[in-house]
Amino acid sequence: MRAVEKRLARGLRTLRDDLWTGRADPLPPSVWLRWLPHGLVLLASFGLMLINVEYMTGGYRQNENYSLLCSLAQGTAVGLALWRPVPALWLSLTATLVIAMGARSQLLSGQADMSSPWPWGPAMIAAHALVLFLLALRVPARVATQALGLTALVTYVVQGLVGAADHSPTGVVAVALFAGVVLLGIALRGRREARSQLVEQESLTAEERSRRTLLEERNRIARELHDVVAHHMSVISIQAQVAPHLVENPSDELKENLDGIRQNALEALAELRRVLGVLRSENPDDPYGLGAPGAGAAPHAPQPTLDRLGVLIENTRAAGLTVTSQVSGERLPLPPGVELSAYRIVQEALSNVLRHAPGATVRVELTHFPRGLQIRVVNSAPQGTAPPSPGAGHGLLGMRERATMLGGTLMAVETSCGGFTVAAFLPRSATARSATTGAAAAGADDSAPGDRGTPDRGAPDDGSPGRRILDHGSPGPSVLEDLLLTGPTNPTTDPENPTGDTT
Repeated sequence: MRAVEKRLARGLRTLRDDLWTGRADPLPPSVWLRWLPHGLVLLASFGLMLINVEYMTGGYRQNENYSLLCSLAQGTAVGLALWRPVPALWLSLTATLVIAMGARSQLLSGQADMSSPWPWGPAMIAAHALVLFLLALRVPARVATQALGLTALVTYVVQGLVGAADHSPTGVVAVALFAGVVLLGIALRGRREARSQLVEQESLTAEERSRRTLLEERNRIARELHDVVAHHMSVISIQAQVAPHLVENPSDELKENLDGIRQNALEALAELRRVLGVLRSENPDDPYGLGAPGAGAAPHAPQPTLDRLGVLIENTRAAGLTVTSQVSGERLPLPPGVELSAYRIVQEALSNVLRHAPGATVRVELTHFPRGLQIRVVNSAPQGTAPPSPGAGHGLLGMRERATMLGGTLMAVETSCGGFTVAAFLPRSATARSATTGAAAAGADDSAPGDRGTPDRGAPDDGSPGRRILDHGSPGPSVLEDLLLTGPTNPTTDPENPTGDTT
């Protein structure tokens, strides 16, 4: 019994919170027509007020001042429903009740027209239906249903319990019409909420897709760098094992220290192998060696270097692309991470030409400088329309990640002839940027939405010629731009030291 009382009290409290409130809940302006719907509703409220005045004075034989006051309250309820629908409901019900009771006295005395509809007149039905419709558009379905039930209860009490003589009953018709209007309003409100949720979900999905693409590319870079580190740890272990044999009569302390170095290197190598076992993905061989999505090298193949660039170009030619290459400058030893990133940048650039510039010719230029490596991949205008490429549009993001990681610079620009150029400079020192600079670059990347979801090569989706994507934290972008994107390269000139000063 107590549980039933608690549920009843909770229901009454909910009903009071829903219907006994004066909070504002305005109808938003239309996207295309702005305030036109509001103007139409106000115009309708004025028209219904005039019709109601005419009907009360003509059909119910009410006093003109009394009719004007009651009709003004009914019309005000319609206009108020645009901003405060629940108070408008109470005002409309009150005005209806006052009009019905005034008309009842006229019907009982025989002064009113005996065929007059009662307790709801035509204008009253239209006004209250409009109030219920606007309320159902703004409040939850529970509140709209409660408002409909309250209207039905008032109608039953006035017509069924109080009653009047010699009239046309309109209670059933009015409640049925009100029910249809409320259902329509609930349906439209649910459709609007579903559309808003869909737009929000699409926005979240696009952001999540970009974030996932970035994390996948960083994970791939981490796999490759772990391979490089594992190679160096293996070399350290072997050197520590061989070192005692290169010294005559090595001391026990030297042997102990070298053995400790070797053991630590072996333990670190074992941990790296465990991490690599998690990071590596089992993918089938890539028929063109272009690293397309879902394809890659065998899981335990060595990471590629610039020595395999010729094989990459030959595989690209086998795919139907005309590619020429040029290597200039004195080739000095490069760190493994720089060679790996250079190979991947060229690989992604060629892959983008295959996806977005069918029939184009490509030129790959590598120029060795005393302070680093310059990469240029230039393609001509495409000869046809590129087919849809699902999942494309994030290649520049991965290339920029690699260049930023090494402290280098990457630029992508559309050429005047309709082609595309990807140019990068990777410093030989491979010094990573500081955390502050890296964060600033990441912020710049995040604030450049034009790079995300846009084809990496060929004509950009937005059609803006000369679109450039620069890493703003990189040194000397203007010098690099002049050097990398115009004219033949000069191997004797360093992009980061154009004066030739090697000190």
